[in-house]
Parts: sequence; structure tokens; C-alpha cells
Amino acid sequence: MVYMQKVHGSQNTFFLLDQTQLKQTLSQAELVRLAKQLTNSKTGLLGGADGLLVVSSSSHQNVLGKMQVINADGSIASMCGNGLRTVGRYLAEKYHQNSFKVETQQADLKVSVEPDWAENVKAISVEISPVSFAKQDLSFDQLNCSQLINQEVPAFAPGLKFTAVAVPNPHLISIVSAEVLASSLLEKLGTKLNQPNPYFPDGVNVSFAQVIDSRHLFVRTFERGVGFTNACGTGMSAASLVFALTHQQEKVFNHLLTVSNPGGFVQTRVHQQEDHYWIELIGNATVTHNINADESLFHQDLPDFSLFQVEQTSENAAYQAFISNNKY
Repeated sequence: MVYMQKVHGSQNTFFLLDQTQLKQTLSQAELVRLAKQLTNSKTGLLGGADGLLVVSSSSHQNVLGKMQVINADGSIASMCGNGLRTVGRYLAEKYHQNSFKVETQQADLKVSVEPDWAENVKAISVEISPVSFAKQDLSFDQLNCSQLINQEVPAFAPGLKFTAVAVPNPHLISIVSAEVLASSLLEKLGTKLNQPNPYFPDGVNVSFAQVIDSRHLFVRTFERGVGFTNACGTGMSAASLVFALTHQQEKVFNHLLTVSNPGGFVQTRVHQQEDHYWIELIGNATVTHNINADESLFHQDLPDFSLFQVEQTSENAAYQAFISNNKY
């Protein structure tokens, strides 16, 4: 039998599969096919999800495991902050360690177990890096600049200023008013930049951030390969960095921020070391379901999800109660 989890970070939902359990690991093509099947909102397991997190062994020193993120459409994400928290919790419990690193596509990132936010609400801190504003790391074009930092781009939206930053996923961030955040502009711009377009040929995550006060943001993200989700960990991290850079009078660096999102909230802390930046992302890592299935089902072209044994946990109810009592 193969053990799998359904998990969420700020209600950004995933299935988590540990490849090291399998007698025969899945090929990349099999993983992509499985991700699309599991996450389908109509035909998938448990109403689908935003992506599949694949855990495998790492050959890197002082690293407990490797994470790959496969989006619902089968594309591969460079990183996922909400997903890394859940993978971090899984590895912490598997190996009984509280501080370690996880290999991601571009870097080995620090993970730490935090005190529980509430009873049955586990919290994990993860490192979000590397950070780059360079054009080649964002694959943008036709913007007449090598970096886009707090600049107006009339082709995107007149009157708004945008920053493009890779963390390492590519993000386009704008700090906006409550009225703009509530409008349909984010959906329109996110859709435009994730279809064939001359500006971001490979697509981009688009986030709008509203400043609530000097220590509190609200962020909503249109994710590349997914669309709207309840939260995007790298998007909230990128928005925190843009806030720190564009509101220097607020002295944001090294201070704990609360970042609300449609799925709840996280905490972030932006760090600067000379000309390098990195962000701490702290939030829940919730297991909603424990899932068991015969390994042969994972290798089938069309697995019968009715044969998967599913057990719901009480963690999501605890998380919902916590968020309800701690609205920001």
C-alpha cells in the first residue's frame, strides 16, 4: 500500500506523494498524468486540488528530501511556499527533525517547525529564495527595461505601478487600493498574461496587494497554471518584499508582517543581506485527509479513485475555527 496525504497551506490545496515509498517510482510522464487526474475538480479525488507535491530522496548534504511541484494543468512550478510548508511538516514528522533543508528546483531551502498556532493547527516556517529582479530570470520582453521595479506599465493597467520579481517563481506585483482589488482587473490581467502574449511569453503569477497598515497586507494572486487560489505562498512573499522596497519609511525589513489572503493568513519577514534578499514564510501546514492505495493504481492510465482508502482528519475543522476566531 502507498500512503498519500491531502494537505493545505492557507487553503492552497495539494496532494502529497512520497515517491520513496514506491517499489517502482513513477516516471515524469506518469507523475504529470497523475497530477492532472488527482487535481481535476470534477473527476479527481476529494474534489481535486491545486497541485501535486512529489517528495523524493535528495543527494544533497544536510537535506532531508526533494520537492517537485506539479500544477493542476501539468506544468512544473519552480517553487511553492504553501506546498513547501506541508512537505516540510511531512519530512519533519517522518525523520523526527525540527530544522533542516529541502531541495527545490533552484535551491536548498531552510525549513523549521514552529509552535502550533492553536490546538491541531501545525505551523511551519520556510525560506523563500533565491530572489531576482533580472529580466532573464523572469523571461519578460517588450517592456523597454532590464528590471521592472515599481514602474507604470500602461499596457497592463493605466495608473498602477508594477514590480517583476522571481522568488524563484516569476511574479508581477502591484500595490493597489481596496477598490482595484475588489474589481475584475486582476482576473483580466492574470488571464491576459497567461495566454500567448508579448510581455511574459512563459506566463507569470500576478498579485495585487492592499496595504492595511504598516505591518499588514492583503494579497490575492492569479497563479500561472492554476488561476485563482485561496493563497499563493511565493506571491505573498514577493508582495512583502515589494512592500518593504517601496515603503521604506515604514521600516518593514526584519519585522514580522501579517499577510491576509482568501484562505486565511500567513506571516512573513523580509531580510536583506547586502544586495541579496530572502523571505521567511510562516503559516499552517494542515493534513485534511490520509489516503492509502495499492501501488498498482498509481501506474494505471486511469486509476479508479473509488479504490483509494480515504480517512478525513480533524485538522481542517481546527484550522477553520482558528481562522474564524483570528480574522485580520
